Amino acid sequence: MSSEPHILVIDDESQILRALKTILTEKKFRVTTASTGEEGLTLAAATQPDVIILDLGLPDMDGFTVCERLREWTHTPIIVLSARDQEHDKVLALDKGADDYLTKPFGIQELLARVRVALRHLTQAHGSKETVIVAAKVKIDLTRHVVTREEVEVKLTATEFKLLAHLASNSGRVLTHRSILTQVWGEPEADNIEYLRVYMRQLRKKLEDDPARPQFLLTEAGVGYRFINDE
Repeated sequence: MSSEPHILVIDDESQILRALKTILTEKKFRVTTASTGEEGLTLAAATQPDVIILDLGLPDMDGFTVCERLREWTHTPIIVLSARDQEHDKVLALDKGADDYLTKPFGIQELLARVRVALRHLTQAHGSKETVIVAAKVKIDLTRHVVTREEVEVKLTATEFKLLAHLASNSGRVLTHRSILTQVWGEPEADNIEYLRVYMRQLRKKLEDDPARPQFLLTEAGVGYRFINDE
């Protein structure tokens, strides 16, 4: 990755494009913009951006289709922006391959935080994946399969560890119920959301200071879960 990460913004609102280009350029990002899905797909292939910021409501095709077509050939992180705040839209975008989702209007600091997460995952995908992840008082050693809380080992079942490791390996990203269930338990359990909730309750009970107010095993209401590690 170059010293100035390259961001492709695909949005048909000219004001949004101008604002994002100005703000991201000031933050030392290189920015390319597109106002249609087809233009965005062409530029993604031609310029190989480090992160793609994508609006769902495009004039020639919806953002779900753009996500799907991008995922046919690239793993570039995709952050979806949309005025749609329905849970169904968020889940569908994430299941189509988006890495994160922000609802308009959004705060620029929140967007920048999501971009940083996306860039971190891009770096990990290029071969420098973290093997020890720290969140609050918890340390997760993915290689040794050891979890400690305040330096004391926490005994997890094999499934609990697999679930925690999957969440921690994708820290900062929203993972849908279906994607987690498929990854941890397999396709036959992809719709068993209550099963996942039971295991999340168990993990929070073992790892969080206050399971009712989790610090790092966060719920994305109606969508899934997000793990937050220490930066």
